[in-house]
Amino acid sequence: MSQDFTETTPITAVIGSGMRKVDGLEKSTGRAVYTDDVTLPGMLHGKILRSPHPHARILSIDTSRAEALDGVHAVITGRDMPIQYGIIPWTQDEYPLCLDRVRYIGDGVAAVAAIDEDTAIEALSLIRVEYQELPAFFDPHLALNADGSTPYVHDAKKEGWNGNITKVVELEFGDIEGGMEKADVVVEGDYFFEGTTHAAIEPHCAIGQWDGVGRLTVWSATQVPHYLHRELARVLEIDQAQVRVLQPLVGGAFGGKSEPFDLEFCVGKLSMKTGRPVKILYTREEVFYSHRGRHPFHMHYRTGATKDGKLSSIDAKILLDGGAYASFGLVTTYYSGQLLCAPYEMPAYRFDSTRVYTNKPACGPKRGHGSVQPRFAFEVQIDKLAERVELDPIEFRRRNFIGENTRTINELRVTSNGFLECLSSVEAASAWGEKFRSLPFGRGIGIAGSTYISGTNYPIYPNEMPQSAVQMQIDRSGRVAVFSGASEIGQGCDSVVAYIAAEELGVPLEWVRVLRGDTDFTPVDLGAYSSRVTFMLGNAAIDAATRLRTMVQGSVSKSWGVKSSEVLLSGGLALWAQDTSKHIPIAEAFNLAEAEHGTLGATGWYNTPKDVHGEYRGGTIGASPAYSFTAHVAEVDVDIETGVVEVRKIWIAHDCGRALNPVLVEGQMEGSAYMGAAEAIMEEQIFKDVDHGRAGLHNAPSLLDYRIPTSLDTPELESLIVESIDPEGPYGAK
Repeated sequence: MSQDFTETTPITAVIGSGMRKVDGLEKSTGRAVYTDDVTLPGMLHGKILRSPHPHARILSIDTSRAEALDGVHAVITGRDMPIQYGIIPWTQDEYPLCLDRVRYIGDGVAAVAAIDEDTAIEALSLIRVEYQELPAFFDPHLALNADGSTPYVHDAKKEGWNGNITKVVELEFGDIEGGMEKADVVVEGDYFFEGTTHAAIEPHCAIGQWDGVGRLTVWSATQVPHYLHRELARVLEIDQAQVRVLQPLVGGAFGGKSEPFDLEFCVGKLSMKTGRPVKILYTREEVFYSHRGRHPFHMHYRTGATKDGKLSSIDAKILLDGGAYASFGLVTTYYSGQLLCAPYEMPAYRFDSTRVYTNKPACGPKRGHGSVQPRFAFEVQIDKLAERVELDPIEFRRRNFIGENTRTINELRVTSNGFLECLSSVEAASAWGEKFRSLPFGRGIGIAGSTYISGTNYPIYPNEMPQSAVQMQIDRSGRVAVFSGASEIGQGCDSVVAYIAAEELGVPLEWVRVLRGDTDFTPVDLGAYSSRVTFMLGNAAIDAATRLRTMVQGSVSKSWGVKSSEVLLSGGLALWAQDTSKHIPIAEAFNLAEAEHGTLGATGWYNTPKDVHGEYRGGTIGASPAYSFTAHVAEVDVDIETGVVEVRKIWIAHDCGRALNPVLVEGQMEGSAYMGAAEAIMEEQIFKDVDHGRAGLHNAPSLLDYRIPTSLDTPELESLIVESIDPEGPYGAK
């Protein structure tokens, strides 16, 4: 099926206006159901025994005392699930429970199911595990230079290789040294970005239910029901058709629930052994140890520019501290370089990125993974260059604007690009011209720009099938049902498909029902990650709704004796465009269509274009059907005696294409700025060393001790929406 797009912004009645979220009331009144709210008859409670050592061999596990405890129904170990898993098919290096070695404090070793949580906790204390402690790697530089004299974090794939290295990416575009020679100014700098975690309100939770005749149902607070569905089937050795994943509402994720976790496999296996439903809810401490958050990055940048403020060459060397397992690390390593190539034009660019294993919780995909840390370093480099060539930092960025409908130096296609408008918006709103280097001593104002993808161009496992799909059904009453496989994690994707159905079919928003979160009856959507949902699910929803609208318009036009193009569906009515006094209720229009066509239903789908990247190895990673752009200005106070930093205000300009609901867009913008400011001045996912306790132990695994801004710490935030209409996005959105 071909999908045609136009650059003309359509006239819309619903899209583009501020609307409520369709699940807003139930969430704000406490009626919303999350995974831990689900209770089932006969449900058992599970707990996972975790390693007290950062690196050790498992010599033996004795579960007999736990199994004998009254109220315990099952105990499992790694031997019960001896198949490795991982979100990236090429780097599957985890077992649901460790088989022969633990690799960080908190690694799962055994799991129990009991009549209640207290009994399960007591059972864990009765399991005896004999360990042989091994030297551990905590410093990524030491992990990188390890010689094999002590066991690597993972066994080397080939003789002579360093088993601590997850991935190495070396890519070069253009003449690096020639560009440096042409430069009038070259700046070098070393930068470090500390790791951070997601701190979502809802802990991970899962429930498994085995029906006794071959079918497994798992409820999970996951961002990726489809990928979880596949991995459950593979690891537990069940046919995919016999696995069902239910996703209740998710209480925040930010990337932290973007892959399968040990508890999902454990509840499945424990239920299979007991024949009863089993629930596992992580404690907050377990959430910190499960992690998959921001990688610590060690970065060195060398950047050249001409005296008129044009970049001439960029050279980067990056070391990623990946923790104990691969997670999304292969992609993160590529993203650390591939996503830096806009919004600025680069004549020459090279990056050398290496991700290493260490004996700490695995890092993974936190909001904008792989792109945030290099962006910090590079924007500081730009500021240094601007100062050296005596240009205003905003003007320097303007002079290097890459443009629109172009390609980056690493061959990624860029369509619409509102970065210049973003710069102008924050410049004007912040009174930059009056404040820059004119504020009182200790107060300053700064600028930075960035870009990010609107979804990955390719699925995580290779296939040619659609990345997103929906089914829509029209009832005779006028109600519209949307069956969506997309993951509602608080970002508003259920609302987006409801807005589209209301817009295209002319029904009130209250008449749209979004039925979601069940792999048994919703079409496949790959998940909520990489800012993909609005672009991909939105296009799929338009595709389905357009098919239905065409049928309805055709049937009404026959009844009226007019052209189908003259029939409008809007505001609960079908109207004649030539004279809107001629109209009928929308339900009557739907009945005419059902009488002609039979039951009204349609599917819609979206897949990405394949000509948006280079053909070199790794050229597909970072490719996207569209890119959003942003510029921020922050006004900051620094106490030069204490070093205390106070962010007074942040102005946020974001080019999101068309804002389908400006209220939701502003919420996303403010949330991202809040998290960015938090990472810059507060957050640290750090671990103790031998001089400060047990090496590898998390320093602050609670929301009391892990520092994130409260409402009193949060600066004033001002959102400035920029709408560069994307030619391929839903209504021009990205």
